[in-house]
Amino acid sequence: MSSIKSQGTALVTGASSGIGAVYAERLAARGYDLLLVARDLERLEAAASKLRVAHGVQVEVLKADLTKPDDVLKLEQRLRSDSSISLLLNNAGVAADGLLANADGDALERMIQLNVITVTRLASAAAASFSKAGRGAIINIASVVALFPERFNATYSASKAYVLSLTQSLNAELDGSGVKVQAVLPGVTRTEIWERSGVELNGIPAEMVMEVGEMVDAALAGFDQGELITIPSLPSAADWDAYVKARHVLVPNLSKDKAAARYK
Repeated sequence: MSSIKSQGTALVTGASSGIGAVYAERLAARGYDLLLVARDLERLEAAASKLRVAHGVQVEVLKADLTKPDDVLKLEQRLRSDSSISLLLNNAGVAADGLLANADGDALERMIQLNVITVTRLASAAAASFSKAGRGAIINIASVVALFPERFNATYSASKAYVLSLTQSLNAELDGSGVKVQAVLPGVTRTEIWERSGVELNGIPAEMVMEVGEMVDAALAGFDQGELITIPSLPSAADWDAYVKARHVLVPNLSKDKAAARYK
């Protein structure tokens, strides 16, 4: 039974800490019931207890390792079958450090599974369910490295560029369906992801590191304003608009029957 004020259920992946945990609190405050997903069941249950008391919403926890296809499939099936779910926050992800040439192939594959394949399968399931209902929201957590890949690990940057592109394409596909889509591109945010990837936050200038609450509040403000792409630290939306306009200038010449004269 949903809580009286519920806006439906928000499914939050990577909900045990960092960005996912803060989103869970903010969404509960907005009246969403919650389905919290992560590997750490103990932390999930502790968070759930606090959220139930603080906000009077229903909170279900689900232990899942979203690098494992079987766990992803179960969550995907839940998204397709549970009509109470009205928001998907695709947040679970991992970062990496170091050169591609020196990388552990198995670790890269796990990152791609989580950052790309899992995000895609869950977004697909949500798009099918939400568009059928004529309502809902899909929020994908990408990263500013999607726009500046030269500054960070190759595979992580590529995975987040994928999330950005997926979101833009999905938004076009869902136009007129009643489903809202957003990609959030944080810069460096103070979460556990950096420690796990071997990156020392202390080595990054303090003025480049945003606290997680600040980031999530900005992302939700962008969501409320109807933004497709939210970059929490970007001062002017006109800068993003100029970037999009510059990209569109290329479009008429991207596919022609003859090579450009400069190649002849």
